[in-house]
Order: sequence, then structure tokens, then C-alpha cells
Amino acid sequence: MLSVISYPVFAFSVVVALVLSISLFPVGWFEFRPEWLGLVVFYWTFRAPAQFGILLAWCLGLLLDVLEATPLGVNALAMGLIAFLVLTVHQRLRMYPMPQQCLMVFLLLGINQMLVHFIKQMLGGEDAGFSYLWPALTSAAAWPVFCVLLDNINRKLG
Repeated sequence: MLSVISYPVFAFSVVVALVLSISLFPVGWFEFRPEWLGLVVFYWTFRAPAQFGILLAWCLGLLLDVLEATPLGVNALAMGLIAFLVLTVHQRLRMYPMPQQCLMVFLLLGINQMLVHFIKQMLGGEDAGFSYLWPALTSAAAWPVFCVLLDNINRKLG
């Protein structure tokens, strides 16, 4: 856990994650784009579980629903689930080395992606095979850089 939490860093990281979530990607790379808001929810719930929890994650997911024009509540439910799962394992997660943290990021964001895919399938979306898991894999690959970057920024400004 971080000793001092910088709320401006939190707000900035959320805004950047939301912008990156709706930013344009080349068509061939779109399915490989990391789940940026999921990483932010994972990071802040992991680093400061007392300040950032399920309700805040749900609100951020609802904001992502509005930005992506998806049915309301899909991403909200998924982000709330990420926060819940991180809160249940955050004590053990702090002890894990970085490769195991990357595996946990892949697993939890993979559950997020599966839930969103399942709900979209129930609402009549088209089946994409297992390609919906690519964002979880790229998020896990980005986790070490993302975590170290936010830790350093938070320590300098917090």
C-alpha cells in the first residue's frame, strides 16, 4: 500500500484511461488494445483499498458505458467485479512478485472481458470466438510499466 495517496494523480489517471479507452486505434489492432480503465481500477483498488472500492469502480464503469455507448451497466458491473475481486485478494497480491501480479491482472481482467462478452452475447451481439481475451493479455503485459509509472508519479506528487 502507498503511504500517501495523491487524489490529483488518481483523477488524472482516470481521465487518461478514459481517453485511451475511446481513442482511435488502427482497425487491425483494435482487438489488442489494453483495458485501460480496468488497469486503473485494478491499480487503485490494489494500492489503496480503503479509499477506492466497489462503488467508485462501478461509477467509473458507468462513465465508460456512457463514453462507449454500450448498454448502461455492462462495464459498470464488470468494473465493480474487478474491484471486488481485487479487494478479496489484495493482501496476498501485495506479496506476489511482478510476474505473478501480471498473471492475476490477466485472470481478473479476463473475467471482466468474459462477463462483458457474455452480456453482449445475451443482448444479441455477434460471436467473436476467444478474441475478446486479447485486451486482458495486453493489459497483463502493460501492468509492470503501468504500475511502476503510477507508483513513481504518486510518490513524487503525493
